Amino acid sequence: MTKSKSLYWKLSAYFFFFFFTWSASYSLFSIWLGQEINLSGGETGIIFSANAIFALCMQPLYGYISDKIGLKKNILFFISILLVFVGPFYIYVYGPLLKYNVLLGAIVGGLYLGVAFLAGIGAIESYIEKISRKYDFEYGKSRMWGSLGWAAATFFAGQLFNINPNINFWVASVSAVVLVAIILSIKIEMTNQEMEKADSVTLKDVGQLFLLKDFWFLMVYVIGVTCIYSVYDQQFPVYYSSLFPTEATGNQVFGYLNSFQVFLEAGMMFLAPFVVNKVGAKNSLILAGFLMAFRIIGSGLVIGPIGISTMKLIHALELPIMLIAIFKYLAANFDTRLSSVLYLVGFQFASQVGASILSPIAGSLYDSIGFRQTYLILGLTVLCFTILSIFTLLSPKKNKQGKPKIKNLAKIV
Repeated sequence: MTKSKSLYWKLSAYFFFFFFTWSASYSLFSIWLGQEINLSGGETGIIFSANAIFALCMQPLYGYISDKIGLKKNILFFISILLVFVGPFYIYVYGPLLKYNVLLGAIVGGLYLGVAFLAGIGAIESYIEKISRKYDFEYGKSRMWGSLGWAAATFFAGQLFNINPNINFWVASVSAVVLVAIILSIKIEMTNQEMEKADSVTLKDVGQLFLLKDFWFLMVYVIGVTCIYSVYDQQFPVYYSSLFPTEATGNQVFGYLNSFQVFLEAGMMFLAPFVVNKVGAKNSLILAGFLMAFRIIGSGLVIGPIGISTMKLIHALELPIMLIAIFKYLAANFDTRLSSVLYLVGFQFASQVGASILSPIAGSLYDSIGFRQTYLILGLTVLCFTILSIFTLLSPKKNKQGKPKIKNLAKIV
Protein backbone atom coordinates (compact mmCIF):
# COMPACT_ATOMS: atom_id res chain seq x y z
CA MET A 1 0.00 0.00 0.00
CA THR A 2 1.35 3.43 -0.94
CA LYS A 3 1.99 6.12 1.65
CA SER A 4 -0.94 8.14 0.30
CA LYS A 5 -3.43 5.26 0.56
CA SER A 6 -2.17 4.25 3.99
CA LEU A 7 -2.63 7.78 5.32
CA TYR A 8 -6.03 8.08 3.67
CA TRP A 9 -7.32 4.99 5.44
CA LYS A 10 -5.76 5.81 8.81
CA LEU A 11 -7.04 9.40 8.79
CA SER A 12 -10.45 8.21 7.58
CA ALA A 13 -10.51 5.78 10.51
CA TYR A 14 -9.54 8.66 12.80
CA PHE A 15 -12.46 10.69 11.45
CA PHE A 16 -14.78 7.70 11.96
CA PHE A 17 -13.90 7.11 15.61
CA PHE A 18 -13.71 10.81 16.50
CA PHE A 19 -17.25 11.36 15.22
CA PHE A 20 -18.38 8.08 16.77
CA THR A 21 -17.08 9.32 20.14
CA TRP A 22 -18.70 12.73 19.64
CA SER A 23 -22.05 11.32 18.54
CA ALA A 24 -22.25 8.76 21.33
CA SER A 25 -21.74 11.46 23.95
CA TYR A 26 -23.36 14.49 22.30
CA SER A 27 -26.06 13.62 19.74
CA LEU A 28 -28.74 13.47 22.46
CA PHE A 29 -27.14 16.21 24.56
CA SER A 30 -30.20 18.50 24.64
CA ILE A 31 -32.46 15.56 25.55
CA TRP A 32 -30.04 14.60 28.35
CA LEU A 33 -30.10 18.17 29.66
CA GLY A 34 -33.90 18.32 29.53
CA GLN A 35 -34.93 14.85 30.67
CA GLU A 36 -32.08 13.81 32.96
CA ILE A 37 -30.84 17.14 34.34
CA ASN A 38 -34.32 18.77 34.10
CA LEU A 39 -33.19 22.09 32.60
CA SER A 40 -35.58 24.54 30.93
CA GLY A 41 -35.17 25.75 27.34
CA GLY A 42 -33.58 28.98 28.58
CA GLU A 43 -31.10 27.14 30.84
CA THR A 44 -30.25 24.78 27.99
CA GLY A 45 -29.57 27.83 25.83
CA ILE A 46 -27.13 29.08 28.47
CA ILE A 47 -25.31 25.72 28.36
CA PHE A 48 -24.92 25.89 24.59
CA SER A 49 -23.82 29.50 24.82
CA ALA A 50 -21.11 28.60 27.35
CA ASN A 51 -19.95 25.76 25.10
CA ALA A 52 -19.71 28.17 22.19
CA ILE A 53 -17.78 30.80 24.20
CA PHE A 54 -15.12 28.32 25.32
CA ALA A 55 -14.87 26.88 21.83
CA LEU A 56 -14.30 30.29 20.28
CA CYS A 57 -11.57 31.01 22.84
CA MET A 58 -9.74 27.86 21.79
CA GLN A 59 -10.21 28.06 18.02
CA PRO A 60 -7.74 30.91 17.30
CA LEU A 61 -5.20 29.21 19.57
CA TYR A 62 -5.64 25.85 17.86
CA GLY A 63 -5.42 27.55 14.47
CA TYR A 64 -2.21 29.44 15.21
CA ILE A 65 -0.49 26.45 16.85
CA SER A 66 -1.57 24.14 14.02
CA ASP A 67 -0.12 26.43 11.34
CA LYS A 68 3.01 27.00 13.42
CA ILE A 69 3.76 23.28 13.89
CA GLY A 70 2.79 22.39 10.32
CA LEU A 71 2.08 18.69 9.80
CA LYS A 72 3.05 17.52 13.30
CA LYS A 73 0.24 15.56 14.97
CA ASN A 74 0.58 17.02 18.50
CA ILE A 75 -2.88 18.59 18.61
CA LEU A 76 -4.64 15.42 17.43
CA PHE A 77 -2.82 13.40 20.06
CA PHE A 78 -3.80 15.88 22.79
CA ILE A 79 -7.48 15.79 21.75
CA SER A 80 -7.48 11.98 21.59
CA ILE A 81 -6.13 11.64 25.14
CA LEU A 82 -8.68 14.18 26.38
CA LEU A 83 -11.56 12.22 24.86
CA VAL A 84 -10.65 9.00 26.67
CA PHE A 85 -12.09 10.65 29.81
CA VAL A 86 -15.38 11.81 28.22
CA GLY A 87 -17.49 9.11 29.93
CA PRO A 88 -16.29 9.73 33.49
CA PHE A 89 -16.53 13.47 32.90
CA TYR A 90 -20.22 13.39 31.96
CA ILE A 91 -21.19 10.90 34.68
CA TYR A 92 -19.13 12.01 37.66
CA VAL A 93 -18.41 15.69 37.01
CA TYR A 94 -20.67 17.43 34.47
CA GLY A 95 -24.07 15.97 35.42
CA PRO A 96 -23.66 16.45 39.19
CA LEU A 97 -22.35 20.01 38.72
CA LEU A 98 -25.32 21.01 36.53
CA LYS A 99 -27.73 19.69 39.15
CA TYR A 100 -25.89 21.58 41.86
CA ASN A 101 -25.42 24.88 40.00
CA VAL A 102 -26.25 25.44 36.33
CA LEU A 103 -23.77 28.30 35.84
CA LEU A 104 -20.87 26.43 37.44
CA GLY A 105 -21.69 23.32 35.43
CA ALA A 106 -21.93 25.38 32.25
CA ILE A 107 -18.44 26.82 32.81
CA VAL A 108 -16.76 23.49 33.57
CA GLY A 109 -18.62 21.66 30.81
CA GLY A 110 -18.00 24.44 28.33
CA LEU A 111 -14.25 24.26 28.97
CA TYR A 112 -14.07 20.50 28.42
CA LEU A 113 -16.52 20.21 25.51
CA GLY A 114 -15.16 23.35 23.85
CA VAL A 115 -11.56 22.14 23.91
CA ALA A 116 -12.28 18.48 23.11
CA PHE A 117 -15.09 18.62 20.55
CA LEU A 118 -16.34 22.03 19.46
CA ALA A 119 -12.92 23.56 18.81
CA GLY A 120 -11.20 20.22 18.44
CA ILE A 121 -13.15 19.28 15.32
CA GLY A 122 -11.89 22.36 13.49
CA ALA A 123 -8.29 21.55 14.37
CA ILE A 124 -8.75 17.96 13.18
CA GLU A 125 -10.48 18.94 9.93
CA SER A 126 -7.89 21.58 9.02
CA TYR A 127 -5.03 19.17 9.80
CA ILE A 128 -6.42 16.36 7.66
CA GLU A 129 -7.21 18.82 4.86
CA LYS A 130 -3.52 19.83 4.87
CA ILE A 131 -2.47 16.18 4.67
CA SER A 132 -4.90 15.58 1.80
CA ARG A 133 -3.27 18.39 -0.19
CA LYS A 134 0.23 17.06 0.51
CA TYR A 135 -0.55 13.44 -0.34
CA ASP A 136 -3.06 14.16 -3.11
CA PHE A 137 -6.29 12.56 -1.92
CA GLU A 138 -9.71 14.21 -1.83
CA TYR A 139 -10.48 15.59 1.63
CA GLY A 140 -14.23 15.07 1.20
CA LYS A 141 -13.80 11.32 0.70
CA SER A 142 -11.90 11.10 3.99
CA ARG A 143 -14.37 13.34 5.85
CA MET A 144 -17.16 11.05 4.63
CA TRP A 145 -16.02 8.45 7.16
CA GLY A 146 -16.62 10.95 9.96
CA SER A 147 -20.26 11.16 8.93
CA LEU A 148 -20.47 7.37 8.92
CA GLY A 149 -18.99 7.29 12.43
CA TRP A 150 -21.58 9.76 13.67
CA ALA A 151 -24.38 7.76 12.03
CA ALA A 152 -23.16 4.47 13.46
CA ALA A 153 -23.20 5.80 17.03
CA THR A 154 -26.47 7.69 16.62
CA PHE A 155 -28.25 4.58 15.35
CA PHE A 156 -27.96 3.01 18.80
CA ALA A 157 -27.88 6.18 20.91
CA GLY A 158 -31.65 6.54 21.32
CA GLN A 159 -32.13 2.94 22.41
CA LEU A 160 -29.18 3.03 24.82
CA PHE A 161 -30.37 6.36 26.23
CA ASN A 162 -33.74 4.83 27.12
CA ILE A 163 -31.95 2.02 28.96
CA ASN A 164 -29.40 4.28 30.70
CA PRO A 165 -27.83 7.49 29.30
CA ASN A 166 -24.52 6.59 30.96
CA ILE A 167 -24.05 3.66 28.56
CA ASN A 168 -23.57 6.11 25.69
CA PHE A 169 -20.90 7.96 27.66
CA TRP A 170 -18.93 4.78 28.39
CA VAL A 171 -19.18 3.74 24.73
CA ALA A 172 -17.70 7.13 23.80
CA SER A 173 -14.70 6.60 26.08
CA VAL A 174 -14.00 3.14 24.63
CA SER A 175 -14.12 4.61 21.12
CA ALA A 176 -11.62 7.30 22.16
CA VAL A 177 -9.11 4.59 23.17
CA VAL A 178 -9.14 3.47 19.53
CA LEU A 179 -8.44 7.10 18.52
CA VAL A 180 -5.27 7.11 20.59
CA ALA A 181 -4.09 3.88 18.95
CA ILE A 182 -4.72 5.29 15.45
CA ILE A 183 -2.90 8.56 16.02
CA LEU A 184 0.10 6.72 17.48
CA SER A 185 0.35 4.67 14.27
CA ILE A 186 0.45 7.72 11.97
CA LYS A 187 3.80 9.11 10.84
CA ILE A 188 4.04 12.26 8.70
CA GLU A 189 7.31 13.38 7.15
CA MET A 190 7.97 17.11 6.90
CA THR A 191 10.45 18.50 4.36
CA ASN A 192 12.78 21.36 5.23
CA GLN A 193 10.71 23.62 2.99
CA GLU A 194 7.51 22.68 4.85
CA MET A 195 9.19 23.30 8.20
CA GLU A 196 10.42 26.71 7.06
CA LYS A 197 6.97 27.56 5.73
CA ALA A 198 5.39 26.67 9.08
CA ASP A 199 8.07 28.58 11.03
CA SER A 200 7.41 31.68 8.92
CA VAL A 201 3.88 32.04 10.31
CA THR A 202 3.69 34.93 12.79
CA LEU A 203 1.03 36.59 14.89
CA LYS A 204 1.38 39.61 12.60
CA ASP A 205 0.23 37.44 9.67
CA VAL A 206 -2.84 36.45 11.65
CA GLY A 207 -3.55 40.05 12.60
CA GLN A 208 -3.36 41.15 8.99
CA LEU A 209 -6.28 38.89 8.13
CA PHE A 210 -8.55 41.26 10.01
CA LEU A 211 -7.57 44.13 7.71
CA LEU A 212 -9.04 42.33 4.72
CA LYS A 213 -12.64 43.27 3.94
CA ASP A 214 -13.06 39.99 2.03
CA PHE A 215 -12.24 38.09 5.22
CA TRP A 216 -14.90 40.08 7.09
CA PHE A 217 -17.45 39.43 4.33
CA LEU A 218 -16.78 35.71 4.72
CA MET A 219 -17.38 35.94 8.47
CA VAL A 220 -20.66 37.78 7.86
CA TYR A 221 -21.78 34.81 5.76
CA VAL A 222 -20.67 32.37 8.44
CA ILE A 223 -22.41 34.23 11.29
CA GLY A 224 -25.61 34.88 9.34
CA VAL A 225 -25.88 31.48 7.69
CA THR A 226 -23.63 28.74 9.04
CA CYS A 227 -24.00 29.36 12.77
CA ILE A 228 -27.79 29.31 12.59
CA TYR A 229 -27.88 25.69 11.49
CA SER A 230 -26.06 24.75 14.72
CA VAL A 231 -28.51 26.86 16.76
CA TYR A 232 -31.38 25.12 14.96
CA ASP A 233 -29.91 21.70 15.73
CA GLN A 234 -29.24 22.36 19.43
CA GLN A 235 -32.74 21.79 20.80
CA PHE A 236 -34.27 20.11 17.74
CA PRO A 237 -34.31 16.65 19.46
CA VAL A 238 -36.48 18.14 22.23
CA TYR A 239 -39.03 19.42 19.71
CA TYR A 240 -38.89 16.22 17.68
CA SER A 241 -39.50 13.91 20.65
CA SER A 242 -42.48 16.07 21.71
CA LEU A 243 -44.29 15.09 18.49
CA PHE A 244 -44.60 11.46 19.62
CA PRO A 245 -46.95 9.82 22.17
CA THR A 246 -44.05 9.31 24.60
CA GLU A 247 -40.61 10.88 24.96
CA ALA A 248 -38.98 7.44 24.89
CA THR A 249 -40.51 6.70 21.49
CA GLY A 250 -39.46 10.10 20.21
CA ASN A 251 -35.88 9.60 21.45
CA GLN A 252 -35.63 6.24 19.71
CA VAL A 253 -37.11 7.43 16.41
CA PHE A 254 -34.87 10.51 16.47
CA GLY A 255 -31.87 8.22 16.82
CA TYR A 256 -32.96 6.36 13.67
CA LEU A 257 -33.67 9.62 11.80
CA ASN A 258 -30.36 11.19 12.75
CA SER A 259 -28.52 8.03 11.78
CA PHE A 260 -30.26 7.88 8.38
CA GLN A 261 -29.54 11.57 7.83
CA VAL A 262 -25.85 11.15 8.52
CA PHE A 263 -25.61 8.10 6.24
CA LEU A 264 -27.07 10.30 3.48
CA GLU A 265 -24.62 13.02 4.50
CA ALA A 266 -21.73 10.57 4.12
CA GLY A 267 -22.83 9.72 0.59
CA MET A 268 -23.15 13.41 -0.22
CA MET A 269 -19.71 14.05 1.29
CA PHE A 270 -18.36 11.70 -1.37
CA LEU A 271 -20.19 13.60 -4.15
CA ALA A 272 -19.74 17.14 -2.78
CA PRO A 273 -16.23 17.69 -4.24
CA PHE A 274 -17.65 17.06 -7.72
CA VAL A 275 -20.50 19.54 -7.12
CA VAL A 276 -18.19 22.23 -5.71
CA ASN A 277 -15.62 21.80 -8.48
CA LYS A 278 -18.40 22.05 -11.05
CA VAL A 279 -20.22 25.18 -9.82
CA GLY A 280 -17.40 26.89 -7.91
CA ALA A 281 -16.75 27.57 -4.22
CA LYS A 282 -18.78 30.79 -3.98
CA ASN A 283 -21.83 29.41 -5.78
CA SER A 284 -21.66 26.29 -3.61
CA LEU A 285 -21.73 28.40 -0.43
CA ILE A 286 -24.76 30.29 -1.76
CA LEU A 287 -26.48 27.02 -2.71
CA ALA A 288 -25.88 25.64 0.79
CA GLY A 289 -27.36 28.83 2.27
CA PHE A 290 -30.54 28.57 0.22
CA LEU A 291 -30.95 24.88 1.12
CA MET A 292 -30.51 25.75 4.79
CA ALA A 293 -33.06 28.58 4.64
CA PHE A 294 -35.58 26.27 2.95
CA ARG A 295 -35.01 23.55 5.59
CA ILE A 296 -35.38 25.83 8.62
CA ILE A 297 -38.37 27.78 7.28
CA GLY A 298 -39.96 24.49 6.25
CA SER A 299 -39.50 23.15 9.78
CA GLY A 300 -41.72 25.97 11.02
CA LEU A 301 -44.42 25.28 8.42
CA VAL A 302 -44.78 21.49 8.30
CA ILE A 303 -46.86 19.55 10.79
CA GLY A 304 -46.20 16.13 12.30
CA PRO A 305 -43.23 13.72 12.46
CA ILE A 306 -43.14 12.91 8.73
CA GLY A 307 -43.01 16.54 7.61
CA ILE A 308 -40.39 17.58 10.13
CA SER A 309 -38.30 14.46 9.36
CA THR A 310 -38.28 15.39 5.67
CA MET A 311 -37.05 18.89 6.48
CA LYS A 312 -34.32 17.56 8.77
CA LEU A 313 -32.96 15.28 6.04
CA ILE A 314 -32.18 18.27 3.79
CA HIS A 315 -29.28 18.86 6.20
CA ALA A 316 -27.59 15.87 4.52
CA LEU A 317 -27.39 17.87 1.28
CA GLU A 318 -26.31 21.28 2.53
CA LEU A 319 -23.61 20.44 5.09
CA PRO A 320 -21.22 18.47 2.82
CA ILE A 321 -21.43 21.13 0.12
CA MET A 322 -20.71 23.86 2.66
CA LEU A 323 -17.76 22.07 4.29
CA ILE A 324 -16.03 21.28 1.01
CA ALA A 325 -16.80 24.72 -0.43
CA ILE A 326 -15.38 26.60 2.55
CA PHE A 327 -11.99 24.87 2.29
CA LYS A 328 -11.82 25.45 -1.46
CA TYR A 329 -12.93 29.09 -1.05
CA LEU A 330 -10.21 29.72 1.53
CA ALA A 331 -7.53 27.97 -0.56
CA ALA A 332 -8.50 29.96 -3.67
CA ASN A 333 -8.62 33.40 -2.05
CA PHE A 334 -6.19 33.46 0.90
CA ASP A 335 -2.65 32.47 1.92
CA THR A 336 -2.45 28.68 2.43
CA ARG A 337 0.28 29.13 5.08
CA LEU A 338 -2.58 30.25 7.32
CA SER A 339 -5.04 27.52 6.30
CA SER A 340 -5.74 26.38 9.88
CA VAL A 341 -6.15 29.94 11.18
CA LEU A 342 -8.39 30.80 8.24
CA TYR A 343 -10.65 27.81 8.85
CA LEU A 344 -10.68 27.95 12.64
CA VAL A 345 -11.13 31.72 12.83
CA GLY A 346 -12.94 32.59 9.61
CA PHE A 347 -15.32 29.64 9.77
CA GLN A 348 -15.36 27.88 13.15
CA PHE A 349 -14.67 30.91 15.37
CA ALA A 350 -17.20 33.08 13.57
CA SER A 351 -19.77 30.29 13.88
CA GLN A 352 -19.24 30.06 17.63
CA VAL A 353 -19.47 33.84 18.06
CA GLY A 354 -22.84 33.76 16.38
CA ALA A 355 -23.93 30.69 18.34
CA SER A 356 -22.91 32.20 21.69
CA ILE A 357 -25.12 35.20 20.96
CA LEU A 358 -28.04 33.38 19.37
CA SER A 359 -28.26 30.29 21.60
CA PRO A 360 -29.77 31.98 24.68
CA ILE A 361 -32.02 34.12 22.45
CA ALA A 362 -33.28 31.05 20.59
CA GLY A 363 -33.73 29.19 23.89
CA SER A 364 -35.91 32.00 25.27
CA LEU A 365 -37.91 32.12 22.03
CA TYR A 366 -38.53 28.37 22.23
CA ASP A 367 -39.97 28.87 25.71
CA SER A 368 -42.04 31.97 24.85
CA ILE A 369 -43.35 31.54 21.27
CA GLY A 370 -42.62 27.89 20.55
CA PHE A 371 -40.37 25.97 18.19
CA ARG A 372 -42.27 26.49 14.93
CA GLN A 373 -42.41 30.28 15.16
CA THR A 374 -38.74 30.41 16.19
CA TYR A 375 -37.77 28.29 13.17
CA LEU A 376 -39.51 30.79 10.88
CA ILE A 377 -37.47 33.64 12.37
CA LEU A 378 -34.20 31.69 12.08
CA GLY A 379 -34.92 30.57 8.52
CA LEU A 380 -35.77 34.06 7.28
CA THR A 381 -32.54 35.35 8.83
CA VAL A 382 -30.55 32.74 6.91
CA LEU A 383 -32.36 33.67 3.69
CA CYS A 384 -31.52 37.38 4.09
CA PHE A 385 -27.83 36.75 4.77
CA THR A 386 -27.56 34.29 1.88
CA ILE A 387 -28.96 36.88 -0.53
CA LEU A 388 -26.53 39.49 0.87
CA SER A 389 -23.61 37.10 0.36
CA ILE A 390 -24.32 36.86 -3.37
CA PHE A 391 -22.92 40.39 -3.58
CA THR A 392 -20.18 40.20 -0.92
CA LEU A 393 -18.40 36.85 -1.36
CA LEU A 394 -15.52 36.75 -3.82
CA SER A 395 -16.08 35.39 -7.32
CA PRO A 396 -13.05 33.80 -9.05
CA LYS A 397 -12.89 36.50 -11.74
CA LYS A 398 -12.76 39.23 -9.09
CA ASN A 399 -9.70 37.80 -7.37
CA LYS A 400 -7.23 36.71 -10.01
CA GLN A 401 -4.28 37.38 -7.73
CA GLY A 402 -5.71 35.09 -5.06
CA LYS A 403 -3.26 33.93 -2.45
CA PRO A 404 -0.72 36.80 -2.64
CA LYS A 405 -3.31 39.24 -1.25
CA ILE A 406 -2.37 38.57 2.36
CA LYS A 407 1.35 38.56 1.65
CA ASN A 408 1.15 41.92 -0.11
CA LEU A 409 -0.91 43.39 2.69
CA ALA A 410 2.24 44.07 4.70
CA LYS A 411 3.11 46.81 2.22
CA ILE A 412 0.13 48.91 3.26
CA VAL A 413 0.30 48.26 7.01
